[in-house]
Amino acid sequence: MVALGSAVSATENPAERVRLGLIGLRNQGQTLLDSLLGIPNVEIAAFCDVDPQQFGPALKSLSESSRPVPKCEADFHRVLDDRAVDAVVIATPDHWHAWMTVLACQAGKDVYLESPATHTVGEGAILLAAAESSRRVVQVGLQERSGAHVQSAVEAVRSGAVGSVRSTRAWVVHRRKSIGRKSLTTPPAEVDYRQWLGPAADRAFHPNRFHFNWRWFWDYGGGELAHWGVHWLDVARWGLDVETPRRVSAIGHASGFNDDQETPDTLSVQYDFGGSTIVWEHRLSSGHGVENRSSGVAFYGDQGTLILDRGGWKIYDAATPLTANGGDLLRPHLENFIDCIRTRQTPAADLATGIASSALCHYGNAAYRLGRELRISELGQDPAAKIVLDPPARAGWKLADLLRAT
Repeated sequence: MVALGSAVSATENPAERVRLGLIGLRNQGQTLLDSLLGIPNVEIAAFCDVDPQQFGPALKSLSESSRPVPKCEADFHRVLDDRAVDAVVIATPDHWHAWMTVLACQAGKDVYLESPATHTVGEGAILLAAAESSRRVVQVGLQERSGAHVQSAVEAVRSGAVGSVRSTRAWVVHRRKSIGRKSLTTPPAEVDYRQWLGPAADRAFHPNRFHFNWRWFWDYGGGELAHWGVHWLDVARWGLDVETPRRVSAIGHASGFNDDQETPDTLSVQYDFGGSTIVWEHRLSSGHGVENRSSGVAFYGDQGTLILDRGGWKIYDAATPLTANGGDLLRPHLENFIDCIRTRQTPAADLATGIASSALCHYGNAAYRLGRELRISELGQDPAAKIVLDPPARAGWKLADLLRAT
């Protein structure tokens, strides 16, 4: 494990207590809160959300666990300025991830960053520079990295339990509901919509581009590939011990629901790493998964096949048909983050890991949107791909300027 810089803490003894600010309280934010409440010596010092209606459920969770009432802020800058906050948990829409993380690092806060770590490929280098220069701990929300059964599956693959693996498949198949079609309107009176938009394109408020459904629009998310795909692609990449593909191709469509969403509801992406391949697949209007599982990873070796999902793993068609049951992923991952705040060690899913796996999602989406293969080594000479992978920032919101300002 790599040691990082000293912790910046307002507590007299940070080894005894870590004070967190939670930014983004809906869906995954609430899930993270519920897990954090079970970890000893962790205090929730601040809540932050642009929608004040989200404070109610979060405060209810705290009251049920007899915890002190934290500050409630609409502006995340106030959380970053609070010297009583040691670290922040960022569970916002994807388009805010890099911007908030850079500012948090510069404010001396360690960061738990929900996946994907980035919204564009170009954000990765800027994020790494900010974290390294500030010597902050950044844990990306790829909780499979802390799961004992996922770790044992990866170890089995790497140790040759299924022989030589050159082909891997990752997928999610389930039935999502249509989001329908809605019209532009005024934002809810209590919501700071300008703050919600942040670095994204300046648009009038559209209710389908807001809570949860934002992920189906390119301005804010990367569809199912960035939502679920980043997790299983990370595990596939981990098992194969690969990082950057040579070529990426994709085919799919966004016509299954006939509604407002932009991202594809059906998608297949092939990643060529030279000596091995990863294939991603998602189908959002089907109940019949791959390998009899709704989501997971399959490692196809020449001496057997290992199938892994969150419920466990099993080896098929091998001399020794090994198996393991699943276990909790999120709490061990959060515990690892808290431990690393105290010890200054590198976390299980460090920023470089999160950036590499997030890039796979961006490459796959770009190949789909462009309708052609991407050769990763040639992206510098591919203007159309560069625009899709790194769309120009709107005025006043260039992420790299944050580094130059310090």
